[in-house]
Amino acid sequence: MALEAIRAILDVDTGVDDAMAIALAVAAPTIDLVALTTVAGNVELEHTTRNTLRVLDFVGASHIPVYQGMSRPIDRPLFTASHIHGSDGLGGADIPESSRSVEAISAPQFLIDAARQSPGELTFIFVGPLTNLAVAVALEPELPRLVKRLVIMGGAFRMPGNTTATAEFNIFADPMAAAQVLAAGFDATWVGLDVTTKAVFARAQWDALETATAPNAQIVRKAGAQMFLTFNRPVFQLHDPLAVAVAADPTLVDAPEEAVMIETGGDYAAGQTIIQRPGREEGWATKVAKTVDAPRFGTFFTATLGLS
Repeated sequence: MALEAIRAILDVDTGVDDAMAIALAVAAPTIDLVALTTVAGNVELEHTTRNTLRVLDFVGASHIPVYQGMSRPIDRPLFTASHIHGSDGLGGADIPESSRSVEAISAPQFLIDAARQSPGELTFIFVGPLTNLAVAVALEPELPRLVKRLVIMGGAFRMPGNTTATAEFNIFADPMAAAQVLAAGFDATWVGLDVTTKAVFARAQWDALETATAPNAQIVRKAGAQMFLTFNRPVFQLHDPLAVAVAADPTLVDAPEEAVMIETGGDYAAGQTIIQRPGREEGWATKVAKTVDAPRFGTFFTATLGLS
């Protein structure tokens, strides 16, 4: 079955898996990547923006504009994952600096302007904290009606979190933003840890790229070093690349509509994504990925990036 072509905006907090997601979005033949927007998350905004420009230039996509967004969450201090992604966000990967600058307007304003100019045509793919989108919705409440589809990498709906016992990082980093986006009424699919932990790249696959010279393969090799060498993990969980793949091919996941709530407060529950029991009236209707065709995703990832 041929995939439908989409025009997309990708919002990133560029760490190691974001770098692979960027390369995948650029390379995917059915994704017309209009622009990237950056937000603080895995590391500070200065680094996420710098990394985004570096990765785009490295994979030959220096024509794609980058819009810088919010430097902190809506109502709490910035919480990063530099202990995972390294202080620079890319584990010290030797990717050349970019000579480009970001665009003049902010990421939230760009999201609004782009959606207004192309109503019903754009797919938004968000793989970091949802701060930019929450701010954009606050400025333009009609934004959910202007966007064709929203794909979010975030949440731990049927399993424990990876940042606290109950919360996934992107939602924990700015739970208020996530709750506001949920309530806004986008046609959204949440791609959480329930499925992203099953989308993996194995150490043997990474080892096979040692002498690779193609830019996409080198991005996977360089970004993967943090997990495989620094942390000695047997697999790299491709959280953000899976969200990009689901935007291109929604059939990769089974995503039934659920009634969802997001906990915004508390020392232990902040960022928890809760699927309500049937019959409960609380919660917002949205699609939540429940299962993933991991082998088919793996084929999409390696074939699109030219890794096999």
